[in-house]
Amino acid sequence: MIERVDPFIGTAVTSLPTPTGLAATWWWPKPQVGNTHPGATYPLGMVSACAYSGGYPTGYGGYDLVTEGVPTLIQDRQLASGFTHFQQSGTGAIRKYYNYFRVTPMLQPLDELGALWEIEQESAEPGWYAATLASGIRCEVTVGPKSAVHRYTFPRHRDAQLVIDFSLGGLTIPHGRTVPLRARLHAIAPGVAQGEIVVEGAPLAVHVECDSTSWRQMLWYDGRLMPGGTRLDFDYIRPTTLRPFGLMWAGPTEPGQVVELRFGFSLRGVDQARENLYQDCGPGPSSFESRRAATAATWREKLGAISVESPSPDRQTVFSTALYHSLIKPCMAPDESPFWPTGGPFAFDIATMWDIYRTQLPLLTALMPDRAVELAQALLRIAEEEGNLPIGYRMARGADHFFRQASALVQTFLADLCQLGLDVDWEWALVHMHTDLRRMYGEDFLLRGEVHPISHTLDLAFGYWCTSKIAEHVGDRALVAEFAPLAAGWENAFDPGTGLLKESTFYEGGKWNYSFRLVHDMAARIALAGGDEAFVGLLDEFFGFGAEAVTQPGVRPGLEEMARGYALNRFEGLNNEADMEAAWGYQYAGRPDRTADVVHAVVHNQFGTGRGGLPGNDDSGGLSSWYVWATLGLFPVAGQSLFLINAPAWRESRIEVGGSAMTIETSGFVEPEPGGPAQYVQSVQLDGVPLARTWLTGTELHRGGRLLIELGAVPGRWGNEIRPPSDSTSVLPPQQRTGGRP
Repeated sequence: MIERVDPFIGTAVTSLPTPTGLAATWWWPKPQVGNTHPGATYPLGMVSACAYSGGYPTGYGGYDLVTEGVPTLIQDRQLASGFTHFQQSGTGAIRKYYNYFRVTPMLQPLDELGALWEIEQESAEPGWYAATLASGIRCEVTVGPKSAVHRYTFPRHRDAQLVIDFSLGGLTIPHGRTVPLRARLHAIAPGVAQGEIVVEGAPLAVHVECDSTSWRQMLWYDGRLMPGGTRLDFDYIRPTTLRPFGLMWAGPTEPGQVVELRFGFSLRGVDQARENLYQDCGPGPSSFESRRAATAATWREKLGAISVESPSPDRQTVFSTALYHSLIKPCMAPDESPFWPTGGPFAFDIATMWDIYRTQLPLLTALMPDRAVELAQALLRIAEEEGNLPIGYRMARGADHFFRQASALVQTFLADLCQLGLDVDWEWALVHMHTDLRRMYGEDFLLRGEVHPISHTLDLAFGYWCTSKIAEHVGDRALVAEFAPLAAGWENAFDPGTGLLKESTFYEGGKWNYSFRLVHDMAARIALAGGDEAFVGLLDEFFGFGAEAVTQPGVRPGLEEMARGYALNRFEGLNNEADMEAAWGYQYAGRPDRTADVVHAVVHNQFGTGRGGLPGNDDSGGLSSWYVWATLGLFPVAGQSLFLINAPAWRESRIEVGGSAMTIETSGFVEPEPGGPAQYVQSVQLDGVPLARTWLTGTELHRGGRLLIELGAVPGRWGNEIRPPSDSTSVLPPQQRTGGRP
């Protein structure tokens, strides 16, 4: 799998073949760029490193900030002023992309620092990134969990330099810069320095070593060298008073001379940063190849957890890269919290739960349940220390920078873990889950039964349902009874006259986008819409069945153009997170064939190879993990510990789930062609026993086994009668307990 990964997918404006069929009716208002970067990463690691242009997205790209349509190009070729650390992965217009401790290899005087050089050669693979600058310097970088190692190969020069800028952060587009509030830098010995910057309230420390100890080592400030200086301290920095400062090494080079820099990072001071470097890379002076090999081996193991069978190298590349993008974030940084003194799990770059709770967190739970538990404990500690379970949490002080997106999404993640029987202190969790539901929008929900934006009403009702699962697990029957009417409050969000949500404001979408969420009582939700036929009719309208093809927004779309698009009330083709689960709503109305049609159209029209191979923001792997699940023929119903079954896009696949293996085999499979028809599930067997229902429980998936799916060219009767469980029908009658294990 690792050989098929292309980290450049998603780094440029969406460039896919013209959509055909159903997909041609979908309209994508949000930015048409994946927002990924090709830099070196470690699975769920704290550190990434990449070439830095200062542009959008992530500091690697060549675009200006955009919230709709196609980003404006500000650089017509790939440029870099150096190599920075800590990038987001696929996130939208959050402006703050870290990009700290820029390293610039130079043959020019220091006063040319910040100039952009054209990249002539660029390569990347999981854990390694390389580029050759127009100056002729070859640059490579690899990372460990809490470290980075750079390797620079110089041409002959009388005074080559490696310059580290401690003052730079963020993007160079308007309003994109991040300025440190405080900073200190100390040259400890030849080839060794330490420092710390406080940015957005987070103290980020670094220990750095250069293996060319014969080179001159100097501090610099405001473009001037400070020969003999060993310390720089800034107690208070304003954006208006900031002057660049940092550290450099300089000396003569012969052709092909190699210089390595080793960085250890920590949020708990320079001593811990040094220990992190030595733990990741050892105390020796040369560690690039060993660190690169170790990181590649870790990626090989994680990516090997899923295998798919396909004769198409391009399709294998798309899948492998999607799995790779799914395992970059969140950043797990155990024992690194800068905000409280105790050790234990800590995580950042949860950007955001709204993006990842439906697809990426269930994938993480399936492939790495121990890391999922670690993340859960980190989230609970954030709530304990800061007062809220976060919607988003970056390497910055304060949790709820993204509270407008949604409410009570951590409760969804925790409910899945609890229903799988994973080891968390659930009494401790219950306290914080319950308390969190009463804060912010939760107060209005308790007082009035509904909240605006109305989507938060769905969030909070489901949050109470999820929390009731934990209360039931710990035996608190009083809380279970208390939560039942609150969990039923999802109905308050809907207008029975339309079968859709009530008029309201919405975050990045409209009422149609949010109306097809998989609530915990889909039987009642479908009845509210007027029954199966009426509900399917609404979904058909949303997905554009029978509609004309549309034109996508271009560069700087006007208000009138955008208003016409929004008035379509159309599926936004995975360009919008709120739409990600809507296709599976058909299964609750007995129409799995419609799910197959929509998913097939997405998979074969909206993902491809090349830099423009993603239809929109990858959002910390939320989009890529959708592709992973959908092509496997499974989809997680987050919080309900259910996996809905659909036609796979592979003849055969295998998933290592928490130490067990689930194989998904097919009969009647036809290798899909671009623009070709969908296939439909005719029957399913689980370990040789017929399975008439359209889902697996989380326990069944995690237990492993053999799932055999018979496919055909026309819809069959499978899934027409037996519906996925709803809150009011969660106990299956005997005639529906068909196949599978209890």
